[in-house]
Amino acid sequence: MKIGCVKEIKAQEYRVGVTPDNVKEYCKHGHSFMIESGAGIDSGYSDEDYRKCGAQIIDQCKDVWADADMVIKVKEPLESEYQYLRKGLILFTYLHLAASEELTMAMLNSGTTGIAYETIVDQNSLPCLRPMSEIAGRLSIQEGAKYLERPMGGSGVLLGGVPGVPAAKVLILGAGTVGMNALKIAVGFGADATIMDIDINKLTYLDDIYGNKIHTLYSTEANVEKALRDADLVIGSVLIPGAAAPKMVKRSHLKTMKPGTVMVDVAIDQGGCFETSKVTYHQDPVYTVDGIVHYCVGNMPGAVPFTSTLALTNSTLRYGLAIADFGYEEAAKKIPGLAPGLNTCHSKCVNTKVAQLFGLA
Repeated sequence: MKIGCVKEIKAQEYRVGVTPDNVKEYCKHGHSFMIESGAGIDSGYSDEDYRKCGAQIIDQCKDVWADADMVIKVKEPLESEYQYLRKGLILFTYLHLAASEELTMAMLNSGTTGIAYETIVDQNSLPCLRPMSEIAGRLSIQEGAKYLERPMGGSGVLLGGVPGVPAAKVLILGAGTVGMNALKIAVGFGADATIMDIDINKLTYLDDIYGNKIHTLYSTEANVEKALRDADLVIGSVLIPGAAAPKMVKRSHLKTMKPGTVMVDVAIDQGGCFETSKVTYHQDPVYTVDGIVHYCVGNMPGAVPFTSTLALTNSTLRYGLAIADFGYEEAAKKIPGLAPGLNTCHSKCVNTKVAQLFGLA
């Protein structure tokens, strides 16, 4: 199979879809590999690094898109890349179709086979989403702490406090991978952390692990409203795999919150779990609504591309190799959890939740 990788064009996206070592593995399996010049620079990999491992360096991204049987990326195609989508092409990347009807229709109209990292499953977990969720969860506290600083627009509260002064109150909505990693860092900072979920088993687990270092709350509308009033930092980490995120924080809630509170929406790739969320970028990551600072960067792990690229490709390589070796259908039989990764095929949306969302079922 001819496999290609292109440079990410999303603003401040510094990750790359494959490492030089990945290229070596694909070539060892008998496949040819081409990569756009400069695609790995921001993650610490030069064109020569890729060339030494067997890749052909291509100057123009359009040539990679045109010649490859499968293109491996990190982020979903942007509008300027829709022209490269075509029948017979396999696109292996994060797609997040629920967040964009325009992208969904572009994939369907082109006939591109879309295999999404975020919907591949393994024993009820999401193995290709998990490493980025871990990084985003940890970054959410790091970024939240920064924007709590008064010069950054926050309330001026130090996350961990000091002797004689209370620590900041951190509210984490959702106890999945993002929420658990956010909690870990919040506790490490010494914050007064509360985590909410509708899964009692998760809350019980966290209570056993952290004891009286944290607070756990069952997620109800009343509990959310009360916790928001006291919070200094709110982390939105609610995920419904493949579907739009539920709106946990309404516009009306903002007026009840303390001015300068920071909200970090880690679910923004799936439409966001705050009603007032809109996608932002690393160069201009925050905006304020009703005195509340919103951080809604859609590619948070892109800020730490060395770590993120390695963590991502450690998870995606085995699936990419299987697709290249056997074709998608046979690969899905050999690795059952790969089948849910198929989102578009033969101009049909086969992700049930996305199809229902956009009336394509």
